[in-house]
Amino acid sequence: MLNACSSDNSNAPSTSVNPFAPANGSFNHNLGPGASAHEFLASDTYTQLVVEIQYMDGYKPTADAISKLKTFLENRLNKPSGISFIYTQIAPGGKTTYTLDDIAKIEENNRTNFTEGQKLAGYFLFLDGGYTEDTDKSKVLGVTYRNTSVAIFEKTIQSLTAQPTDPQRYVLEATVYEHEFGHVLGLVNNGSPMQTDHEDTSHLHHCDNSNCLMNWQVESGGVVGNLFGTNPIPTLDQNCLDDLKANGGK
Repeated sequence: MLNACSSDNSNAPSTSVNPFAPANGSFNHNLGPGASAHEFLASDTYTQLVVEIQYMDGYKPTADAISKLKTFLENRLNKPSGISFIYTQIAPGGKTTYTLDDIAKIEENNRTNFTEGQKLAGYFLFLDGGYTEDTDKSKVLGVTYRNTSVAIFEKTIQSLTAQPTDPQRYVLEATVYEHEFGHVLGLVNNGSPMQTDHEDTSHLHHCDNSNCLMNWQVESGGVVGNLFGTNPIPTLDQNCLDDLKANGGK
């Protein structure tokens, strides 16, 4: 069976200089996943979230999937000044596969939206190739590689939703986008402290509830096979919800 995975990476790419700190150095965009979970969840410092979506030609995310992601965020984040998305098409990367360092360099060369004032900035990059660790039997669909940054292997997602027997594209997209943002929000045990022990010790930073959005099986080929018809996108279980709420979320 083909394993279609999404992933969080506990170590930021090997960039020794932070290229994303504003002039006053008040916010560091070059930390590991989950390091800014509270800032995303709470409103005590940042009341607004703007997510920059940069995509390569032919790999723009579907409007339905982004709508699902926005609803997911509005239900979990305390951002009274709103949550919005800005879109920019960027030049093709020209690679069949990308490493984390490749991805980081693309972000550094193209990202324009940064945290300032009461606005918190997130970043999603949609790529025209796969991940360097892909194999014939295992494909990575997304990776959370910095505290505000997510890369989506949109070409791989499209290849898994191209046939009539495949799940609808927006459903798989939304599942991956929400899962990856869960890692940005510090799930599981990676920035949002657990209120109840529910980390799967065999699959770190994932929930031990097999029905939860943050379970490792969401990253497997099994979830692709389950996303048909009226089957809903997986949701966060109560333990994950409790973690987010305790860290400033709804």
